[in-house]
Amino acid sequence: MINQDMHTLDNILVVKLGGSSGLDLAASCDDLAALAADRPLVVVHGVSALANRLCEEAGRPVRTLTSPSGHTWRYTDAATRDIYARAAGAINAEIVSRLRERGRCAVGLADAGVVRGERKTAVRAVVNGRVCVIRDDYTGSITGVDAAKLFELLRAGCVPVVPPLAASPDGPLNVDGDRAAAAVAAALGAAELVILSNVRGLYRSYPDESSLVSLVRQHELERALEWAGGRMKRKVLGAREALAGGVRRVILGDGRVASPVQRALTGHGTVFAP
Repeated sequence: MINQDMHTLDNILVVKLGGSSGLDLAASCDDLAALAADRPLVVVHGVSALANRLCEEAGRPVRTLTSPSGHTWRYTDAATRDIYARAAGAINAEIVSRLRERGRCAVGLADAGVVRGERKTAVRAVVNGRVCVIRDDYTGSITGVDAAKLFELLRAGCVPVVPPLAASPDGPLNVDGDRAAAAVAAALGAAELVILSNVRGLYRSYPDESSLVSLVRQHELERALEWAGGRMKRKVLGAREALAGGVRRVILGDGRVASPVQRALTGHGTVFAP
């Protein structure tokens, strides 16, 4: 049974499970189930690998957009948004099932609209070397988090499992999972945010593993954004937003190893701290 002292909700931990291929979901859930015995835990997850596969099966190859500043994201028209939501529901249910098999109360929030967002009705992207305005994209900016719902579940001793979807007047939106995890962590006043992916952390010169950055202080975040490439930029942005929201420590860890969350909490990976 869960430690009843958790009703105080001190020392909340938020963990983001990456959605790319390579992350060891079984090892991650083993670790999460063990940690949930002693501290309040919220899981946020990605869906990219499954969403990519479902899009290919549906004959809708994945398209990636790049902003003029270099940030990349999945182009999500209405049909792709529906596939993305289906993938999010499937991953959400799988994580809930695995945690329950390990003796934890876990509650999936794929349809609960815990994260709220606003659709970007016109976004600028570089297409064939030219800056264009895209108007049919169902990605969104995160505008809020239903912290009351999450606190309710945590006080009941449950692990909320949150997908990278935001509720909006335009329906569910594709939002970045790392930044959703940062928003959740900030809204809950979490002590720590761990972001697991299929790399060891932030590299100065990706993919040279000898260039792993072990510690980034708040005043070094702009330099960290320069080092980050591709999807790693979103993780660094998430770390910056979590720290700005009061989270005490963010760790980018390797989700391919045994006990990945506990390893991250002991400093394996890249630690972002004030």
